[in-house]
Amino acid sequence: MAEVARTADPVAGQAAEVDPQALDEVVRFTSDLIRIDTSNAGDGACRERPAAEYVAERLADAGIEPTLLERSKGRTNVVARIAGTDPAADALLVHGHLDVVPAEPADWSVHPFSGEVRDGVVWGRGAIDMKNMDAMVLAAVRQWARTGVRPRRDIVLAFTADEEASAEDGSGFLADHHANLFEGCTEGISESGAFTFHAGGGMQLYPIAAGERGTAWLKLTARGRAGHGSKVNRDNAVSRIAAAVARIGEHEWPVRLTPTVRAALGELAALHAIEVDVEAPDLDVDALLGKLGPSAKLVEPTVRNSANPTMLTAGYKVNVIPGSAVAYVDGRVVPGGEAEFRTTMDQLTGPEVSWDYHHGEVALQAPVDSPTYAAMRASIERFDPDGHVVPYCMSGGTDAKQFSRLGVTGYGFSPLKLPEGFDYQALFHGVDECVPVEGLHFGVRVLDHFLRAA
Repeated sequence: MAEVARTADPVAGQAAEVDPQALDEVVRFTSDLIRIDTSNAGDGACRERPAAEYVAERLADAGIEPTLLERSKGRTNVVARIAGTDPAADALLVHGHLDVVPAEPADWSVHPFSGEVRDGVVWGRGAIDMKNMDAMVLAAVRQWARTGVRPRRDIVLAFTADEEASAEDGSGFLADHHANLFEGCTEGISESGAFTFHAGGGMQLYPIAAGERGTAWLKLTARGRAGHGSKVNRDNAVSRIAAAVARIGEHEWPVRLTPTVRAALGELAALHAIEVDVEAPDLDVDALLGKLGPSAKLVEPTVRNSANPTMLTAGYKVNVIPGSAVAYVDGRVVPGGEAEFRTTMDQLTGPEVSWDYHHGEVALQAPVDSPTYAAMRASIERFDPDGHVVPYCMSGGTDAKQFSRLGVTGYGFSPLKLPEGFDYQALFHGVDECVPVEGLHFGVRVLDHFLRAA
């Protein structure tokens, strides 16, 4: 298989470039947003409103009219539209969430909500997930306002609440109750794509997300006969739930390749000079992954469904056998794998344990041969000619799931250039989350270029 061809630059020669003010602002906005604690523990206590007001003020300062929307008090979303030059073109949605997962300051070397800029790095919760992208968007569109640049398509901006939990107060609320604000949007971009992935031997990859596995968070319940802990009990709910959890944890799921993952395997194999037919029905996927070195990490989590037990709850005293026991499982489902997932869970839980969805969301796929994907590829190649853009499927999910209800095809595209040894994926929800200043500068340049070209 030949190496993937480079993509022509669709806005080559255009005058607009990112100015020094935008480069300063992307760093300052990232730091400022980190300092606004929007921790979302999933208990409804998060308040994104201060961050939403910060975003709205910076949009309004640039003459971009923001709309603030809430389903629950303090759970604020911001939506704005920038008119394009081609009224016949479909609109593009650019969305980022304002909430973050909690952080324990005692575990960090830098306070997680300090937003400290030190040694060319911005530190704090949200530096990667995803206040950096929020800041890039703000810096790019504010420069457009200063310089009179207009994109070809209408750009709809959405800064959302509640992505780190159910999205009921964020993108779900917007999609279900304010669809009119997204009129004309057919495609969207958001987090978890176009970051530098160092694949060894000096190879730099930029994976663009063109799919997401579906979310299948499950609650398992076992019922039995309550009794004294010293007595024989063949109807023990704890034993039943433990056996079901063990079966789920040990299950080997079969390979199920989607078009996005198959395309990723093909491009990665070509870049590694591996001769293989990824369309072959007898393709040994695990063997191919073993030949891809570090690149396999981009694909391995998404070649099959998965189910990981995560929580157990039962009993209240050591000598009392409880009448029920509960477990929770984090399931993820490849596009098209929903029926297999349900049938398999029925088999693994067995007749003595029931299960239901604690939370579920759809799997997504996006075409990798679209003009929008080509524009993303060209924007990366413009600013890193040595980089190789490849498609991939996210193992988890984003707000793109909710916006898909409106017919929006979602891509993961929040560009960052990262030095070797910087483990981008490990910093999602991790300790000492941070982002290089130069990575932000690269990101806002690429984002600006893409949004003008798309």
